[in-house]
Amino acid sequence: MPPDKSISHRALIFSAIGEGITEIKSLLISADTMATVRCLRQLGVRIDIENDYAVVHGVGLNGLSAPKDVLDCGNSATTMRLLAGLLAGQCFDAVLDGDESLRRRPMARVIQPLALMGASIVGLGSILPPLRVSGRPLHGMHYRMPLHSAQVRSAIQLASMYANSETTFCEHGMNLGRNHTDLMMEHKSNKISISGDVSSAAFFVVLGLLCAKEGLTITGVGLNPTRIGFLSVLTVMGGHIELRPMGMMNGEPFGDIFVKKSELKSIEITKHTLPLLIDEIPILAVAAAFAEGQSIIKGAAELRVKESDRIAAMTCGLSKLGVDISDIDEGMIIRGGRPLKGAILDSYGDHRVAMALAIAATAVVGNSIIQNSDCVDVSFPNFFEILTSL
Repeated sequence: MPPDKSISHRALIFSAIGEGITEIKSLLISADTMATVRCLRQLGVRIDIENDYAVVHGVGLNGLSAPKDVLDCGNSATTMRLLAGLLAGQCFDAVLDGDESLRRRPMARVIQPLALMGASIVGLGSILPPLRVSGRPLHGMHYRMPLHSAQVRSAIQLASMYANSETTFCEHGMNLGRNHTDLMMEHKSNKISISGDVSSAAFFVVLGLLCAKEGLTITGVGLNPTRIGFLSVLTVMGGHIELRPMGMMNGEPFGDIFVKKSELKSIEITKHTLPLLIDEIPILAVAAAFAEGQSIIKGAAELRVKESDRIAAMTCGLSKLGVDISDIDEGMIIRGGRPLKGAILDSYGDHRVAMALAIAATAVVGNSIIQNSDCVDVSFPNFFEILTSL
């Protein structure tokens, strides 16, 4: 699998504001992570990249410089939200912008908590990109997270390093979700190795459960407990899944995943389990389409404001393949087990929709065409190459 996207972003940012040189081995080279590289370079950080090996010349906590132009985050919401936190406490102003898709993504979720720390961030119509970040002195706070968002929490954590007092978090007593920023802050060194992206592995896990009679092994992926909730769901659905831990990397567990063709049954996914598998809902919808019985996904309003409206996109794509699927307000109802056939499909420019539909198309009878499929470059540039090899 390609290197982990979430960890790659954070490795670049923390290395940039660290002291001295940091070597990053197995950096994800994709459109999203290169947006972060591009922005950090504009902020005065030297980053040398050869293949997937990067050398970051850190400028220290207060060494960033004012950019001469707008910081282009491309399609990467992670880049924009994390840099909003990083830039909030600087001694200069900056503008964060992105492509047409990113300009539709909600930014109030990061603007509002940073404002409580004294930050000045103004967006188009107050909440949409582009964002003008006016650097100023910050103060700490006690913040009760109203929603599960690793990006928002990470933005606050980055801003807190520039605050004059302590910052604490509370999230309704529930798991705080992805903890890559916590682990990066705790285990940051001048040599970082990044494991395979388990969210990318999810597509091939489902492919294996649908098609791999002899089994399929996905090697060297991150097994952080906050990222593998989808494996628990697929196991409950009857999936044959074996985790084979190999060790730790920068405080993150990693290992292999073995899967084998299985008879899947329906599942109900609620808002209480969604924070640990929100990115995997498109491919879980595919699994449900091939399972016996009626599956329900609810409380997933967050999917409406991703790179696309993922609820609508997956409902449209799977229905064209012959799946009995309904789009409900905050989720989907999927009645699996029907015979399916190939179709002309559209990714709506969303990398996870494109890959999920590609797995579904692989498992049905007949040819399918997926339009706008080059969007996979956002997170998994060689996805179709690997799929073809199987």
